[in-house]
Amino acid sequence: MLASMQGAVESGLLYALMALGVYITFRILDFPDLTVDGSFTTGAAIATVMTINGTQPWLAVICAFLGGAAAGLCTGLLHTKGKVNGLLSGIIMMIALYSINLRIMGKPNLSLRNQMNAFDQIPVIAIAIVLAIAVKILLDLFFKTDIGLSLRATGDNSRMIRSFGANTDVTKIVGVALSNALVACSGALIAHHQKFADNSMGIGMIVIGLASVIIGEAIFGAKSIFRATLAVILGAIIYRVIYALALRVPGMEAQDMKLITAIIITCALVVPTVRRAINLKTTARKRTAEVLAGVRQTGGGER
Repeated sequence: MLASMQGAVESGLLYALMALGVYITFRILDFPDLTVDGSFTTGAAIATVMTINGTQPWLAVICAFLGGAAAGLCTGLLHTKGKVNGLLSGIIMMIALYSINLRIMGKPNLSLRNQMNAFDQIPVIAIAIVLAIAVKILLDLFFKTDIGLSLRATGDNSRMIRSFGANTDVTKIVGVALSNALVACSGALIAHHQKFADNSMGIGMIVIGLASVIIGEAIFGAKSIFRATLAVILGAIIYRVIYALALRVPGMEAQDMKLITAIIITCALVVPTVRRAINLKTTARKRTAEVLAGVRQTGGGER
């Protein structure tokens, strides 16, 4: 049990980079980017092939980061310069990356079991914690810069930002590229952790990323960038822990995990709504009680 929980926390921290990437497009830019399902595998494919060919694992992960940024750049250009709908541009790139990833790997899956690994010298949990904290701090600092503030403002109200003379096309391209770069980096690390890369390993990543974002925000809130990025990381860990616990339920099989994911996301979306409704009812009752008390006092004074 302890070993499975440790594995869940390790996976959660590695997937947190992907969740932070989804957070940038989903929350900051308000951009429905489905490139994630393809760029996750792109990162895994690049890192795996480079490692097999003798490249240092960390250099391979950096190259995977750049490969994901290139995929996001293409999506951003399709949307901003090609005037393609945001959702459709992500779907187009996701489809294109399926074939590109096969070209990179040369076959549907590759093994890293007999290769030098990024986690050979240092425990996975240590690397995962350092990476998650480092990326969180860098993102917090980035969103305080001029381009980071422009990125946040573009997601809030792009028309207003354009009226101030800002180039929203550039900020969207930067945001989508950065998002997919983090997603690809997560894919590279997951491939090293699992010791294999598969062309279908990215399927459903957007759902996992959204689940992590929604769970984190529902439990910890997102009133500031610092709190939001922390909530996303913790949400990714909680998701993997729930995933690991669900697998231990008698009769539960791996094929049921997509259903479990859908249930988790539904609960994470519904719980805050129910909580707000309860708070509104409680507030309304208090105000009604205060008004009635005031009426009684006024009536008593008149008599």
